[in-house]
Amino acid sequence: MTVIEALGKQAQQASRDLLALGTVEKNRLLLGVAQTLVQETEKILAENAKDLSKAKEHGISPVMEDRLRLTGRRIQAMAEGLRQVADLQDPIGRVVQGFTNLDGLKIVQKRVPIGIIAMIFESRPNVSVDAFSLAFKTNNAIILRGGRDALNSNKILVNLIRQTLKAEGLNPDMVQLVEDTSHDVAEELMQATDYVDLLIPRGGSRLIQTVKAKAKVPIIETGVGNVHIYVDATADLEMATRIVINAKTQRPSVCNAAESLVVHQAVAAEFLPKLAEAVKKVHAVEFRADQGALALMPEAVPATAGDFATEFLDYVMSVKIVASLQEAIDWVNNYTTHHSESIITQDINSADAFQEQVDAAAVYVNASTRFTDGFVFGLGAEIGISTQKLHARGPMGLEALTSTKFYINGQGQIRE
Repeated sequence: MTVIEALGKQAQQASRDLLALGTVEKNRLLLGVAQTLVQETEKILAENAKDLSKAKEHGISPVMEDRLRLTGRRIQAMAEGLRQVADLQDPIGRVVQGFTNLDGLKIVQKRVPIGIIAMIFESRPNVSVDAFSLAFKTNNAIILRGGRDALNSNKILVNLIRQTLKAEGLNPDMVQLVEDTSHDVAEELMQATDYVDLLIPRGGSRLIQTVKAKAKVPIIETGVGNVHIYVDATADLEMATRIVINAKTQRPSVCNAAESLVVHQAVAAEFLPKLAEAVKKVHAVEFRADQGALALMPEAVPATAGDFATEFLDYVMSVKIVASLQEAIDWVNNYTTHHSESIITQDINSADAFQEQVDAAAVYVNASTRFTDGFVFGLGAEIGISTQKLHARGPMGLEALTSTKFYINGQGQIRE
């Protein structure tokens, strides 16, 4: 029996055990895990330090190191996320619709668990806790496969969750970690159709494309963010400067950070030089610019065609000057990864056109794209940000991890 087969069989039993859990029991467990994480902060940080040390030996970049690093504050944030999920309304058993049909059958459609969820993700160990909390609250068993760089961090976090489950008399296999981080085992998980009901990849473009190409189980595509900010002809340029700097520099390693700047030619000569100077006061950014923008940003470098399609996850940003709103919309739609896009404008018609015509899960007017987040959107912890249209789109909270089932009650009816 392979590793994935063993985990899959254990998850099957755990998913059946989960069906018996009610809201009170689930919430008590989530609060217990939150308390455990805080109590074991030093132990978690010690394991995370091992990962950071190994990652530095492999030449990890400072930006990616930030994704991997845990701190006391970040552990507190994970615990708070668990508490928030406990506070959220439980979607399981919620009636979507109910009616009596012409045959006298009482038909009720309710929300139910998906079953067994698998998740493949990269070097953000907090994902282990976020994913567990949402899966558990929706009565789903979950199999986690994190990246090599975060193995020790993921192991301690999952082990602490499993210990808490066991202490509460629950099946610890409600959450399991694939500790073999080889590509072969990951590929086996992608193809485990006998066990996995849904696979959610969360990470960079290479991971997402690999899963799309090799998975045989249903997947939800998440996370890749070639995110644009378009500065329109009527934009408040002071506002635009603040928003671009925030979206690019506040945390460049995450998927809702801006990667591409599109500027209307009417304001480019005034805006781009000021932006280039203002951003230096926060953090140096390498701008990769088209020919028009190069003339206005002396320290910029020429952009290649590939730069406009790249999620940099670093202090790098492409720059494109356009002649019209429609050209901006067309440009964004050509290069978007359907994550988050923003327009800075004082023209309500331009704002409406951008929001209606740009094909992305989240489309902003006069705001930073950094807000695309399950916490900010009131969903509690998120399991990912879906960039596709079925069956979920945007930040995925509890409801996105449910399916529905029809319950039909009769009194001896037969179909003539």
